[in-house]
Amino acid sequence: MPSFEIKVEAFDDVLNSDLKESKVLIGAIDQGTSSTRFLVFSKGGKIVASAQMEHTQIFMPGHAGWHEHDPLEIWNNTKACIAAVFKILQKKGFNVNSTGDGGAKAISLAAIGITNQRETTIAWNKATGKPYYNAIVWDDTRTTSIAFHLAAGNINKLRSRTGLPLASYFAGTKVKWLLDNIEELQKDLANPVTRDQVAFGTVDSWLVFQLTGAQASSPGVANVGGIFVTDVTNASRWLFMDLKSQKWDKDLVDMVCASHDLPVETALPMICPSSHVYGMCNGQCGVDELYQVPIAAILGDQQAALFGQTAFLPGEAKNTYGTGLFLMMNTGTEAVDSSHGLLTTIAYQIGTTGSVNYALEGSVSHSGSTIQWLRDQLGIIANASESETLAETTPDNEGLYMVPAFSGLFAPYWRSDARACIVGMTASHHKGHLCRAAIEATAYQTKDIFDAITADSCVSLRTLKVDGGGTHNDLLMQFQADIIGVPVIKPVVMETTSIGAAFAAGLAVGVWEGLDELRKLWSASKFCEPKMDPFTREKYCTEWQKAVTKSLGWIDVGDEDQEDETFLDARSGEETPLRPHNSFQTVVLLGAAVMAGFVLGRRTSRLN
Repeated sequence: MPSFEIKVEAFDDVLNSDLKESKVLIGAIDQGTSSTRFLVFSKGGKIVASAQMEHTQIFMPGHAGWHEHDPLEIWNNTKACIAAVFKILQKKGFNVNSTGDGGAKAISLAAIGITNQRETTIAWNKATGKPYYNAIVWDDTRTTSIAFHLAAGNINKLRSRTGLPLASYFAGTKVKWLLDNIEELQKDLANPVTRDQVAFGTVDSWLVFQLTGAQASSPGVANVGGIFVTDVTNASRWLFMDLKSQKWDKDLVDMVCASHDLPVETALPMICPSSHVYGMCNGQCGVDELYQVPIAAILGDQQAALFGQTAFLPGEAKNTYGTGLFLMMNTGTEAVDSSHGLLTTIAYQIGTTGSVNYALEGSVSHSGSTIQWLRDQLGIIANASESETLAETTPDNEGLYMVPAFSGLFAPYWRSDARACIVGMTASHHKGHLCRAAIEATAYQTKDIFDAITADSCVSLRTLKVDGGGTHNDLLMQFQADIIGVPVIKPVVMETTSIGAAFAAGLAVGVWEGLDELRKLWSASKFCEPKMDPFTREKYCTEWQKAVTKSLGWIDVGDEDQEDETFLDARSGEETPLRPHNSFQTVVLLGAAVMAGFVLGRRTSRLN
């Protein structure tokens, strides 16, 4: 297992200004696909200090599309990041604790919030603390056939109750795979003595269980006896929760987990509001610094980003450019049904008496990871910023398009039979064009979702707030504004996921009084106005759609002997013909691109 360093940072200007006015901090655990972070914010909404640590990406040889994380590594990295932040604040002379007692430089950590990679699923034994298996990551595709057979010709059969299509993306299909394949888990469920100790949860549930539990007697094993909870945003990503009642639905569980009798009352976490005091951190959990600090918020990462962008009104939206791409629009207290391939999901709930706010979301599996592919697999760039530099060597793509469907296409297509392709290549194209095509693919995928949201909601978005690592790419941000035709706005505080969790936690314990106060803490740092004329925009988008068509129909997602040459289109729910013969040329071109990476010189340093 590789060893990762902790990156720690403290901001002296905030320490010397904001903390003079208010001796209160709010913490956020931000557990993502590639790393774990712990940040503390001032009451003024500024970052005081942060620590970040990557974790191992486990890909299984011989199992294409499998992607796992080690739950114990995630927990250990969480502890390490928290300790690092407290240590650097202590070096600056500040004494941070749950009460604020301890002298002139004592500061109260009022609460922490948790935001997490959604859908990533962990099964563990509550009595021993031992995970039954690695965490199955949200973009893992091993359950594609499970989703295909559940759909039985209708990918949208559960959409009216869950807001979701049947796809490998969601936690429920991962639970089914674990039930089918993990022998120790099967034995514990079959034994009346151990049956109630089996737990399934997303990463938020795992972390709360650790923080509120106590260390087990066996060294190296996770904690036991913790609180077993989740929030409405994470629960809405399982295929198990009724979207209207916000409760686990036994019929849905039985349908997805066919042939398994899963005890819903004990095996699934209690569903709670997003902004809500879940419990106190246990002094025996292994993180002494958080003793008696309230855990006061849980939000899935994209909902946290929406909250951090203060998109509290219906019709307000944000787009996050990370490993994947996630465009989400607040629809208020109305759950808007999608007929254009989007997800109807929960945005947030504030307190047990607060209304549930819903959202429409378009999720894309590959955005930043496409740039990582250029670096790690083709070797034509050394770091992420170099992709922009190379892309700027050509004024446009000159007809070259990349569809990064490495694990199928998510919204708005939901085509697990799709695979990545590069089309339109000629002998005059070079690595600059390839980088530009990869960058532009993110903007085109955003455009697809942008148009779907407009069609579903009948709301024309006039601006788009953006966040995530991809926003550092100025070429992408300008092209994004050009291709959607509205201004793109970057906030001052780019860590919107983390601050969203902190905002929700602070609301729960009274650090802030309401949403209006939070809105005043948000400000813009940069606007990108669209410059492209409508004719050029339409030309590019038409060519992009031709490229998407070329990516479809590459694999059979049913049985190996499946002869059905159709697949379900999530936007219509109808079967459409597969056309693998139309895509042959794209595979040839993709192979040529891979070979070009070696000819141009393979470099394998990590992304900055």
